[in-house]
Amino acid sequence: MDVNKIRKVCRPIRIAVGLILIGIGFYTDIKWFYLGIIPLIAGLSNFCPLCMITKKCDTEIK
Repeated sequence: MDVNKIRKVCRPIRIAVGLILIGIGFYTDIKWFYLGIIPLIAGLSNFCPLCMITKKCDTEIK
C-alpha cells in the first residue's frame, strides 16, 4: 500500500474544490473559506492524511 497516493479521480476534484472555496473566500470576504487551501494542497501534492487514516482512497497496484 502506497500511502502517498490518492486516486486519480479524487485529485482533480480536490483541486477544484480548493480553488472554489478560496474563490468564494475572496468574493465574500469570509475567512473560513480560505480553509480551501487544505484540499488544494492535498490535490497538488498527491498526499492526503485523511486517506492514510481511513484507507478509503488507497490506490491498488496490481
